[in-house]
Amino acid sequence: MFELSADHEEFRAVVRDFARERIAPHAAEWDRKHEFPVGVVRAMGELGLFGLTAPEEYGGAGAGLTSLCVAIEELGRVDQSMGITLEAAVGLGITPILAYGTDEQKARWLPDLVAGRALAAFGLTEPGAGSDAGATATRAVLDGDEWVIDGAKQFITNSGSELTTCVTITARTGERPDGSAEISAIIVPAGTPGFIVEPAYDKLGWHASDTHPLTFDGARVPADHLLGVRGQGFSQFLATLDDGRIAIAALAVGCIQAMLDASLPYAHERTSFGVPIGAKQAVAFQLADLHVMAQAARLLTYRAAALRDAGAPAEQVKQAAAAAKLYATESAVTATRVATQVHGGYGFMEEYPVTRFYRDAKILEIGEGTSEIQRLVLARGLGLPVQA
Repeated sequence: MFELSADHEEFRAVVRDFARERIAPHAAEWDRKHEFPVGVVRAMGELGLFGLTAPEEYGGAGAGLTSLCVAIEELGRVDQSMGITLEAAVGLGITPILAYGTDEQKARWLPDLVAGRALAAFGLTEPGAGSDAGATATRAVLDGDEWVIDGAKQFITNSGSELTTCVTITARTGERPDGSAEISAIIVPAGTPGFIVEPAYDKLGWHASDTHPLTFDGARVPADHLLGVRGQGFSQFLATLDDGRIAIAALAVGCIQAMLDASLPYAHERTSFGVPIGAKQAVAFQLADLHVMAQAARLLTYRAAALRDAGAPAEQVKQAAAAAKLYATESAVTATRVATQVHGGYGFMEEYPVTRFYRDAKILEIGEGTSEIQRLVLARGLGLPVQA
């Protein structure tokens, strides 16, 4: 049935209180100032949120992906920027190192990342390689006992904050016998000469999230910074994205729930033609639809997380992740549009949080694999010979 346990619900209450007390009162200001709140991110670490999926030997809780999704949903319910900060830090920063790192790499990077004292990023997307991630142009050449990296990455979350300690990237490290690119994953420490963090993006939404383009100009890192097996970087990152898609779905669930939370009291309080607007079917039915969206998205998301935590076959997890990500994110975009419409003219004013959520929602359909990519994954899972 994929029902959350009593422990999960108790944990949800803890995160909800934290989000309401430490994040909600400041979210609009951070959004307005495009401010990445380092202090609150550190406080999230002290609460143990960054260590939810990591084993105890590195300071984590070993609680699994379901617990992470609970935390992301509750953070995303008050501020999508802080939700994506946690999602990217764990799903894209910690997970690759935890899954593919050597004992030495794990010992070096994980303790601070798990404690929230540091952040790691995941560099896959490039100016000419988004959904077609196999078109990676960044190159890494082995020169003695060092990799020399040249290229660029874009739209990289948590890549330029004062907490960022490393970025794991994909790069072409050679050519296979059939002429295709050999793509490997390499950990690049922050501050490496030739590793340039470009100015932060001026984004439509997620204003309090740290997002930068990255440039590599002859950046040199030791050969032992290779993550996992040489030539397996692309497959490693694709596997990482399955977990990330489930986590993004949880962020979308938080968005949908936030829109219901904001619209219900407004529909009771706002009057038109002498009655609350919630008495009108045009409004009431839309809020009923939001309720169904939240419930359906939540069930899809936690089903996928439960399958992942139970060690289900990779293909089953992949399909469940794609379904959850597709439905939840597209529903979140719809939910923000509906909530804005319910608020009428006030929905267009920054005074109301629905405006911020409206701007934040669109990227949910794009990041961690677009809706089109999710449909491609699902269609192929049905046995259809669909082309990219």
